Amino acid sequence: MGVMMQTFYWDCPREDNKEFQWWKTITREIPHLAKVGFTSLWLPPVHKAANLAGPSMGYDPYDFYDLGEFDQKGSVPTWFGTRSELESLISTAHSHQLSVIADMVLNHNSGADAQEVNPITGQPRWTLFNPKSGKFPRNWECFHPSMYESWDEMTFGDMPDLSHRNPYVYAELLKLARWLIEEIGFDGFRYDFVKGYGANTITAIQEYRYMKNGAYFRPYGVAEYWDNATNTLHWVNAANFSNTNPVDAFDFPLRELLKGLCDSYGFSLKSLVYGDTILKAQPQTTVTFVENHDLRDEGRPIANDKLLAYSYIMTHEGYPCVFWKDYFNYNLALRDSPNGIDALVGVHEKFAGGETSILYLSDDLYIMQRGGYGNQPGLIYVLNNRGDGWRGEWVTTKWANASFRPAAWWGKYDLSHPADQSTGPDGRGQFFAPARGFAVYVTR
Repeated sequence: MGVMMQTFYWDCPREDNKEFQWWKTITREIPHLAKVGFTSLWLPPVHKAANLAGPSMGYDPYDFYDLGEFDQKGSVPTWFGTRSELESLISTAHSHQLSVIADMVLNHNSGADAQEVNPITGQPRWTLFNPKSGKFPRNWECFHPSMYESWDEMTFGDMPDLSHRNPYVYAELLKLARWLIEEIGFDGFRYDFVKGYGANTITAIQEYRYMKNGAYFRPYGVAEYWDNATNTLHWVNAANFSNTNPVDAFDFPLRELLKGLCDSYGFSLKSLVYGDTILKAQPQTTVTFVENHDLRDEGRPIANDKLLAYSYIMTHEGYPCVFWKDYFNYNLALRDSPNGIDALVGVHEKFAGGETSILYLSDDLYIMQRGGYGNQPGLIYVLNNRGDGWRGEWVTTKWANASFRPAAWWGKYDLSHPADQSTGPDGRGQFFAPARGFAVYVTR
């Protein structure tokens, strides 16, 4: 299915000393990312934000149609750059066969130009928006509570929530999605905080008949529904019930298990395999990930052995997403080596096809195979959770009389090249991984 790169982290323009230059920064990396095997780029919110406390990451939208060309909210460019630089990024990505995903913040707005008294509550709120783009102006009728609905799914801070049942708001959101696809050039959407509004909005955006290059175009979509597996699957099924272009969801439950794998002494690999995750229940609608911009608070980031988590999502089903800060700032790419994210992306794209079959599982050792599909012949993955040396087991694979080579591996204490392996006429062979490490084997 491909590999996604989340091309930002919280306050990245400031931390990387690239304020108002972030689009250029991403553009410079596109040729390398395409060569490694990445297939899509998830960008931060591209619109002009409220910027109430200085430049913002964009999750406080003010003018949806200002992509860095109007002098408002403290600057002409967004914190990431200008509209022309964004369009150059998208064009460069497309020339390297990478799709580009827009971050859609549709639940709330911020930075209104004036207060209004909401006649339903009699209270003043900042709800009058007159953006310089001249598009999608808003007043109190566009926000909760409105004449169109009294129920608000969930609020985000103290920002006014858009009332999607207002026909004007609903139509404007569809118009915005169409503009981003057909005029700006995006290929899909990441939907922020979908707990805050009805799933029917997502269904409508996914189902719309967009036109690109004279043909109908179906955008990709993935939703941020941060909850347990049961509630997330309920939302996904509601959004996709009458949807011929289904939306995916990020697998937050799996991510918490991956944190346990990396950070918790004595973590059982059985929990990782049998725990309630979106991946286990519905791999065809799952985006797996290790880290993201929201997991920045104390205690939330993974602190240890993060490549174990990346090895899991890159070898299993689902659509894996790599975090920019892990790849670039923490140097987990490990370019030109078989030990890092680059090698794992190559494994995912070339070999990780077909269903997953568990060949061996204990608290500390896990061996599985991907059976292969199409031009991806499959692989064998070994994960060793113990810290006292190489471990392996005899397993029965689908490949008889086959020779295997290691395509990617890493160990906390030992980066030695794993030995080649082979199977007999019955498909049985022995496969190993280093202490607190993994190894991925592929047929020769």
